[in-house]
Amino acid sequence: MLSKEERERYNRQIMLPGVGEAGQQKLKEARVLIIGVGGLGSPVSVYLCAAGVGTIGLVDDDIVSLSNLQRQILYHTHVVGKSKVLHAKEVLEELNPNVNIHIHDERISGQNANEIFSGYEIIVDATDNYRSRYLISKFCKNFDKPMVHGAIEEFQGMVSVFNYKGGPLYENLFPEPPENESIDGEPKGVFGSLPGIIGSIQSMEVLKLITGAGEPLSGKLFTYNALNGDSNTIRFV
Repeated sequence: MLSKEERERYNRQIMLPGVGEAGQQKLKEARVLIIGVGGLGSPVSVYLCAAGVGTIGLVDDDIVSLSNLQRQILYHTHVVGKSKVLHAKEVLEELNPNVNIHIHDERISGQNANEIFSGYEIIVDATDNYRSRYLISKFCKNFDKPMVHGAIEEFQGMVSVFNYKGGPLYENLFPEPPENESIDGEPKGVFGSLPGIIGSIQSMEVLKLITGAGEPLSGKLFTYNALNGDSNTIRFV
């Protein structure tokens, strides 16, 4: 049951048609894992925490660097050199003390994925390399969990939902890494606002999956071009 404080905190969500207190209760009971707490994972984690997702897991083995601050909104200058997940936990708990934040200060791998994935219902792929994306897709399939994927490259971004109720997998859209791309990828330039936009859309997809509101991007790829403002939703099944 929602407390009086929770009803006030989430009032604007509870007012939404198709959400209500029942939907907010679903958010409270949900368990979401965010893999990667950088440019995409920062807005995803902030919005899911603010929305009252009851348990959020964060996976990242990186520390905060000065070059992160241009786009990774969880971090500030005084935490450069500190663990990303440790600081993210502090920020998110201050934002919403009702949410349980679990941290995994490690890189996702074939050795730890079984244990980590088992504690969550929805997996958010906020990584920046193909190796991790294929690995996440593999374990989402193994555990039958939806994968909310987001990616950015220079001025373009994309979002899709994979493995949702028997829907297509990441490999169905990307059977192999794009030509001339290494499996681990190389850093590329990006305006900080772009991961904010794409990460926000990822968080919306998670909220839709949990509450049942709307239609998720399963079998569809949302693309956004920051240079001209064009966006498209492409069906691929």
